[in-house]
Amino acid sequence: MFVVLLRFSDGKPKAPDFMQGHNDWIKRGFDDGVFLVVGSLQPNAGGAIVASNTTRSELESRVSGDPFVMEDVVTAEILEITPAKAVPRMSFLLG
Repeated sequence: MFVVLLRFSDGKPKAPDFMQGHNDWIKRGFDDGVFLVVGSLQPNAGGAIVASNTTRSELESRVSGDPFVMEDVVTAEILEITPAKAVPRMSFLLG
């Protein structure tokens, strides 16, 4: 399981120019069964993604294709988590 932090960079003012591409990229992540949760970092600091069903190298490649990353709107950090316990409804994450 992974958490991807997309923190705004100095390129943040360019975000509106690439928002549609970024949203399309997010949709592909859900459609491909990789993204589980996507949301905003508060206060207005960027975004975060919980991802699963992928390898680190595959996720790195996917993240590098985000228009926000490509255009330096955000910087990306990928955190890998080895889940040890989960509530029953999230037990699929224990793999």
